[in-house]
Amino acid sequence: MSLRFFADQCISNYVIQTLRSAGHEIFRLRDHISPDSSDHVVITKAQELDCILVSLNGDFTDIITYPPKNYKGIISLQVKNHPEITPQLMERLKKYLSTHQDMNYYKGKLFIIEVHRIRIRE
Repeated sequence: MSLRFFADQCISNYVIQTLRSAGHEIFRLRDHISPDSSDHVVITKAQELDCILVSLNGDFTDIITYPPKNYKGIISLQVKNHPEITPQLMERLKKYLSTHQDMNYYKGKLFIIEVHRIRIRE
C-alpha cells in the first residue's frame, strides 16, 4: 500500500523523487496552490487531497497552532540549514514508512525526522 504525501514548497526534488521511488504518491504544492500560500492554506490543501503534509517549515511543528489531532499527518524534515544531511533523513524516513504503510497510522500525529531519531507528537 502506498502513502499519499503533499510536498510543501520548500521540499526538494530529491525528497519528492525519493518518496516516489519508494512507491508513494506525492503531490507538489505548486501544482495545486500558489507557492506563496499561507501555512493555513498549505495544510488545508493537504487535508483536501487526503495527504500527509511533508515540510521543512518549522511552523508546522508548533502543536499549538497546528494540533496534530486535527490533521491526517505532518512530517517535518529537520534539515536545519544543512542540506547535505537530506539523504540520511530520507533513508531514516523510508525505513520508517516501509514498516508503517497504513495512512490511518499517521492521522493525528506529527513526525519530526532527525538524522538519528524520529520524534512523534500527538
